[in-house]
Amino acid sequence: MRIFDVTRLIHHGMPVYAGDPEVLIEPWLSISAGSSVNVSRLSMGSHTGTHIDAPAHLRDGSLGVDQLPLDELIGPARVVGLPTCFQIDAGSLLGLELTLHRRILFKTLVPGRQQTDPAGFGGITEEAARLLVDSGVKLVGVDTLSVDRLDSSSLPAHNTFLDAGIIILEGLDLSAVLPGDYELLCLPLKVHHGDGAPARIVLRELAA
Repeated sequence: MRIFDVTRLIHHGMPVYAGDPEVLIEPWLSISAGSSVNVSRLSMGSHTGTHIDAPAHLRDGSLGVDQLPLDELIGPARVVGLPTCFQIDAGSLLGLELTLHRRILFKTLVPGRQQTDPAGFGGITEEAARLLVDSGVKLVGVDTLSVDRLDSSSLPAHNTFLDAGIIILEGLDLSAVLPGDYELLCLPLKVHHGDGAPARIVLRELAA
């Protein structure tokens, strides 16, 4: 069974959501400078790269990333390919048999379309988000920096998902993954009361 690493590399200059901290990785101790070990200092936002949004992202006092149930983060997942779709609306979800899948990952990027381009992805509409909630989906992932439009201030998809207890994955790298069914293994950093956290996420092919 093949394993696909769908986590984006964390590095200097990588794309981040507008207003979020830039990524800094710098030496703290180094063998070349006379230390016995190499140790780096990492500085980045909690929503850097491939990451999880917890309810605390939008609501004070809500569940932090350290309180999310692991059984929602590990299990069968459906990858849905929508590369020609600018915006995921209710019509985009027709025929997907949503009630059969607790975890859905949307593959929207095509070569040349960037994570940070507001004109490249119009987000998930509130109507589509509500349909996913009503269908019993418990986790939604996207390969862009946000489930909402990058220029959105009201964040309708975030609000709809997080208020319903649906876990959000953002910044996935699904470029090497074909649409279909996989096993999702998603382990975020265990940040105390974290509003979000980077995660190492892989998809494993299901046994034939």
